[in-house]
This record gives sequence, structure tokens and C-alpha cells, in this order.
Amino acid sequence: MLIGRQRELATLGELTRPAAPATAVIVRGGSGVGKSALLRRVLHRAKADGHLVLSATADSLDTPTDFGVVHQLLEHVAEEKLDETVQAAVADFQAPYRAAAALTRDDRRVVLGIDDLQWADTASVTWLGRLLRRLDGLPITVVATMGPALPSGDEHCIGTLLPLFRHRIWLTPLGDAEVGELTEGVLGTEPEPDFVTACRTATGGIPALLHALLRSIRTHGAAPDADTGADLARYVPAEVGRTVQATLRACGPDAVATAEAAAVLAGPRPPAADLIACAAELPQLAVEDSLHTLTATGVMIRAAEGVAFSCPVLSVAVANEVLPSRRQELHARAAQFLIDQGAAWDTVVPHLLNAPLGRQWAVDALLHAADEAMARGDRAAALDCLRRALREPLPDPVRAQALALLGEAELARCVPSAVHSLRRSLDLAGAPGEQAAAARSLSAALFTLDRYREGLDVLEHIAERIRPASPVDALRLEIDLVYAQLSRASTAAAAMPRLMAMDLAEAGGTLVQRPLAALLSLRSIMDGGNPADAVTYAQEALSDGVCPEDDESFVYTAPVLALAASGRSDLALAHVNASMDAVRVGGSALSSAYLSTLRAGVNYRVGNVVGCEADARAAVESLRGVGAGPTTSHGVAMWTDALVKQGRTEEAEQLLADHGLTGRLNRHWANDFTALVRGRLRMAQGRAREGLADFLHAGACARARRMAGPGVLPWRSEAALAHASLGEHEQASALVEEELTLAQAWGIPEFTGVALRARGVITGGSPGAEMLRESIRLLEPSTARFSYAQALADYGALVRRNGLPSAARNWLLQAVSVAEQCGATAVVGFAQEELRAGGYRAESRASHGLEALTRSERRVAELAAEGLTNKEIAARLFVGLRTVEVHLSKAYHKLGISGRAGLAEALAV
Repeated sequence: MLIGRQRELATLGELTRPAAPATAVIVRGGSGVGKSALLRRVLHRAKADGHLVLSATADSLDTPTDFGVVHQLLEHVAEEKLDETVQAAVADFQAPYRAAAALTRDDRRVVLGIDDLQWADTASVTWLGRLLRRLDGLPITVVATMGPALPSGDEHCIGTLLPLFRHRIWLTPLGDAEVGELTEGVLGTEPEPDFVTACRTATGGIPALLHALLRSIRTHGAAPDADTGADLARYVPAEVGRTVQATLRACGPDAVATAEAAAVLAGPRPPAADLIACAAELPQLAVEDSLHTLTATGVMIRAAEGVAFSCPVLSVAVANEVLPSRRQELHARAAQFLIDQGAAWDTVVPHLLNAPLGRQWAVDALLHAADEAMARGDRAAALDCLRRALREPLPDPVRAQALALLGEAELARCVPSAVHSLRRSLDLAGAPGEQAAAARSLSAALFTLDRYREGLDVLEHIAERIRPASPVDALRLEIDLVYAQLSRASTAAAAMPRLMAMDLAEAGGTLVQRPLAALLSLRSIMDGGNPADAVTYAQEALSDGVCPEDDESFVYTAPVLALAASGRSDLALAHVNASMDAVRVGGSALSSAYLSTLRAGVNYRVGNVVGCEADARAAVESLRGVGAGPTTSHGVAMWTDALVKQGRTEEAEQLLADHGLTGRLNRHWANDFTALVRGRLRMAQGRAREGLADFLHAGACARARRMAGPGVLPWRSEAALAHASLGEHEQASALVEEELTLAQAWGIPEFTGVALRARGVITGGSPGAEMLRESIRLLEPSTARFSYAQALADYGALVRRNGLPSAARNWLLQAVSVAEQCGATAVVGFAQEELRAGGYRAESRASHGLEALTRSERRVAELAAEGLTNKEIAARLFVGLRTVEVHLSKAYHKLGISGRAGLAEALAV
């Protein structure tokens, strides 16, 4: 099957036609590119056309034999039954022109074909040179092929011969189209484009290698699809290795050793000559000479960064021929060399992973490389290093350390696996500090899987065990224990006495001071606390961020909540954003999900509905990706709340159902909020009685944790509105009055504004309108923009219903504007409906200009104006790339610009 050589065939056909002048053609190209196949096709056609065809194939084994190629050419003459004069002329090897003239006596064209001219013996080369110098006037075409291999005969003689060829044809590798055609011919089915590209890359488009690979794939019964294309190395047949080895052996033993080392050490970065020399235990000059020879043969190529095989299939084929024990030794020597040279760890690691067992220096290097990989965020590399190190007979303290690191790295991929590693690490941990660190990591992973009882037992048991030797480490465990106990209604009461007795002085200026301050910030927003203390403790707790490197813990959720509950959502958002920037470099998927959940919570507080949805979605998907369990419910709840505020109630219902949150909720802390949100969904669905039950359930759970204040969970105002919708005004009034009293005592205006908004809606009439006006006054300067939009819409609606549609109009228009900035389309729809009911026919809102941008569109546009790529923006905001693209496209349209170049100026207007 000769594919992709039509142009060359046509050229050679012209040069071998009966009336063509005497000429000589040399066909050149790399090994396996199809020179011999082309020559065979040309000679076959010439014979079919009635020409006298004489052919020969030079062989390196026959090079010492004089006139070996000439003998092959002229042995075919006997078959032609020529007269004795011609036979005598042909037999005289010293007179090639006389022989040629005799052969063409009957005007029949003679075509001489010589394959692999580079291996021809000197006598035959001399004979051919004499013939080529006197071709003119004779109907003869000489077609020879020549590969890149070094000639074994007289190189000077070959050099003087080449200029005598009047035509030169260079065969190049096949392209994708030809590879696809050849693939379909061999496999009998149309290949996928990705498979074709992979095959061309792997074989370099060399037909001989491609044929061998495709035959192997056919034998294995693999389909020509992208999956097979991604794993072509496994299909490289042994025949390729044997063929290449023959070429290598012809180049000498140093060349064999050099090529084998280069193949084994091949990776994303090709090995340099000095690395190959060290690994192969050869003098560097010997390696340089070998590389020179191998490059001349076309087996290898040289680049600025190192040396490589001319195509990946050759590298795999050579590596497959190397014994496993020798491969390991090559990798070991390469790793030692690179470490001594101070190479980057990511270049050392592939060799360390493949070094033989039992080398202490390799173990030390693996652990060091794992630390470095974790620091730069490459957890996959860290996992590989640690798993390899743990195959060694390590001392218990070292094994405990390695297992702890392994568990931390596994948190990014599979929390259940991390639990297994962290438990083994805890079993081997020695010093109190090591035990405390291992216990905290293990318990956090267990909590993520909703295995709370196990996590609590770990913390409690280890705290008691190490308390006599290290009270400070025991206190650190106790902080996590108390925080975890508070998260369950069934254990919250048991944690209260210890929580109330804690004092910052217990930390004594140690590293425990920050986590203790975090826990105390939570205590400050419980019943009897005050917002000033909460903010003070929270600021101290977050002095090193929400995810401090030296003390990563869920307890730092508490100060974020404390700030939000104390009216400082702005500070909470700043801390979370700063930690998100830090976690992007070196953070795990679990850390990212944790921070996305926190930021979704803060976006919920400030009324950024679109941002809340994006962060909550990212958190839920990340947690699902690492095998986390019910801890996703908090993220799901915030995602659901955002959907409800956008009027997407069917999606919200399906989301809860998909995560098993439509039935009875367990009494985990996260589900206090889940119940509240589900109640809001039920109200939006017109299922007020079910909504009321959810609000009351949320309140009961919050009370059990002594966190029933409106700053933490405004369940009373929600329940009051549900009671009112059911005509139960006495219960509604009691609950809303209780919330208003608590909010006023807490002293944060936005929570008083929320309570007043509910009270105004329930009261109605002029008194209700006054309450709503006061709610608007309190909420306007706050960060709670969704609550502000609600109050504006409810006030405008009440004024209209009180018979003053003109007076209501401005309030309702303000409600539309604020709600659109939030992304709260449900409030937008409610306010617009009220406007229409009052006879107002609004002109279309501004569809162009800066004011037309939604909050999310503006946020994305601002980051793009700062120079961030779409991918970087998606990472910064923890949203999908498609979301960024859509927001930017809308922003360009509204701002009247064609792309990024105009963003900075447009946003500055």
C-alpha cells in the first residue's frame, strides 16, 4: 500500500518513459520512509511498459565483496537470452559504458534500480560512477535510493558519486491525511481524528513504523479512537525494537549504551549528554561521538535542551529492550547526578520513582521532593513520591511523617483514602505534638465524611493521652473537639460548660492563641455575647488567614461567621478572598471547597446572589470530587437559596432532591441553615405550612446550640411571615416581636432592619409602611443588599396597596435596580408586577453602558481589565470558564466595545 507518493511516482514515470533522455535519479529519506517501496513500484511499472529492468539491493554484510551490486544488476541479463556479443560486453566489469551500449542496442530502454546505495561496495560504486559520466545519448534511467545510515564502504567514493545524479527526490514523512488513509486501509475502519494525530506524532509519519504499530493494534483488537491513541506505547511491537537494535549495534557498543540510556531516561524534558554519560557510565566524549553517529543514522535528533529519538515509537522500542534491573540502575544514577547538580525536584522525581529499593539516599530525596511538591501545589507528584517512599523499610517516626503527608495529599483526591493513611500515621506518631497534628488531620477528614462519632473519639482520646506531657497540644485538640461537638445538636449541650469556661489566657501566647480566639469569637455570638467581642476575637483568629499553613482547621469558619453576624461582612469577605488567593498555590480541593463554601456564605450575607450560586456550586462539585459526604449540604443549601432568589424553584427542588435533602434532616449544624432555606423554597412554592415547619425546625436546632439570635439565623422573621400567610397573626406577631427585641439588643442595624421589614409586612397599613420605611433607612447603608431590595419592594407594594401608586413608583424602581445588581430576579419580578399593577409602563431599562452591567458581569470585567486571563478569572472566582466567557461577552455588548482592549477605559467612565 503506497500512500502519499503520487507526485514522486509521476516524476519517476516521466524519467523512465521510452523517449526520456538518459538520466540518473537519487531518492533519499530517513529509514522506513518508503524509499524501497517506491523503487519497487517504479521498477514494476517499467517492466510492465516493456523496458529492460535490472535491479540490485546493497547490503552492509556484502560491502566487502567487490562488484557485489554489479553482479546483482547483471545477473538478470542471462534471463533475457541476448546474443553472445552483448553477453561478452556485459561480462566485462571494467567497461560499464560498453555493457550499457550493448544492452541498449535494440533501442529498448534500460532501467537500473539500486536500493540502499549507501551500503554498496567500492568497486560497484566506481563502476556506477563511470557509467553515469557517459550516460548521454543512451536510453538509460538509473534510479537509486539512499538512506541516512553511514556507508560502510568508501565514504569518499560515495561522496564523488552523488553529484552525478541529475535529479534528487526527498521523501518526507506522511501527514495526517495520509496517516488516516493508511490507518483505514490496515484496520478496515475509519479512525477518529485524535487517533490519527496520535499515530502520526508517535511514528513521526514514518510508513514502516506506522505499519508495524497498526498491525499490532489490529492484533490486539483495539479500536482506532482517542483512548487507544492516548496509550499507543503499549502497542509498540517487539519487531521495531529488534530492528532498531540492529542499527544500534552497527554503530558500536557505546552507541547501544547511549541509545538505551537516552530511551530509559526520556521524559517531558529530553536528557542531556552529561546525564546520559553519568547514567550509562561512559566518558562524555564517547557519548558525544555516539550521539553524532546516531544522529547521522536518523535514529536520534539533537536539540538545545537535550537529545531525543526521532520519534516516540523508537524511544519506546529501545527502552522495551532494556532489562528492568538495568533500567532501575540507570534511573538511580540519573537521580543522583541531578541532585548533585541542584536540579529542580520535578526533574529528579521521575528517576527517583524508578530507582531500585533499598537506597537510603533515595528515600531521603523522595521525602524532600514530596515536601517541595506539596509546597508548590503539585499533590499528584507528592502522592507518587510518598507512596514510593512508603515501600521502603522506614523507621516508625519517619513512616508516621510520610503517612501524615500522604493523607494530606490524598485529601485533594479521595477523603476515604486519606482517612486510612492518617489513621496509620496516628498509630505510629510519637511526640505529643505529632500525635496532636495527626489526630486533628484524621478527625477533620472523618468529619468531612460525616463520621462524627469517630472524629470526636479521636480528639477526645488523644487529648487525654497527651495532656500530662503537653497541656498546650491537648488544649489545641480540645478546641477542635468543642467546635465539633457544637456542630451536632446531640453533643452541643455537653460542650457548653467547657466552652463557657475557656479563656484566651489559657493559650499563654502560644500558637494555640489563634484557634482559641476563633472558638471564643463563636461564643461571642451565642446567647449572652456581644458583637464587639466577636469582632475582636475574630480579627485575632484570622491574623494568619482562614487557612493558616501552620494550623489548618474548620474552627476558622467560626470567626468568619462571627464577623458576618456582627455586621462586618466586608471584613469577612476580605479575609476569605485573601485566603482563596493563597490556597490557589498549593491548596487542596478540600481547602478550595471549604473556602468556596465560606465565600458563598458571605455572598449570601451581602446579597450577591450570582456570586453565592457560583461559589456554592464550585464547593459542592469539589467536595463530590474528593468523595466527601453530607458536609456538602451547607453548600447545597446556599446554592438552593440563590436559585430561589432567582425564581428558579424547580431547579432548587431538584437540587435538594439530588442531595437527599427533601426529607428529614439530621441535626448537624449545617442543616440549621438547610432547613431555613428549604422553608424559603416551600414559601415560594406556596407550601406555607411545610415552610413554617422548616423554619421552626431551624429555630429549635439553633436554640440547642444557644445561637438563636437573628445575626446567626433569622428564623423567627421567616416563621412569622409563614404564620401570617396562614392567617395565624398572633403567632406571627409574637415571633417577629421577639426577633426585633433580640436584634435591637444585639445592636447591629441590618438585623433590626430585617426584623422591621417582616414586622411591617405582617402589620400592613400605614403603621406597617412606617416600619418598612425605618427598615429601609437601617438597611440602606449596610452590606445586606438583598434585604435592602426586599424592604424597598415590600414598602413600594404596601404603599401602592394603600392607594398611592405614584408614591410607590420610585420605591419599586429602586427595588428593581438594587435587586438586579444582586441578581435577585425573583424580587425584580415582584417589584415589576407591582409597578404594572399601579399602572406604570416602564421603559426598557438601560441596556447599554456601565449601569447596565450586573454585579457579576462587572466583577468579571474588572478582573479582565486588570489583565487576568479567562482561566485565571475562573480560578479567582471559582466559577466555570464558560461562565466567565458569557459574562465578558455580555459586558462587551453592554459597554459597546469589541473586546478586552476597551475594558479599562469603559469601566473608568
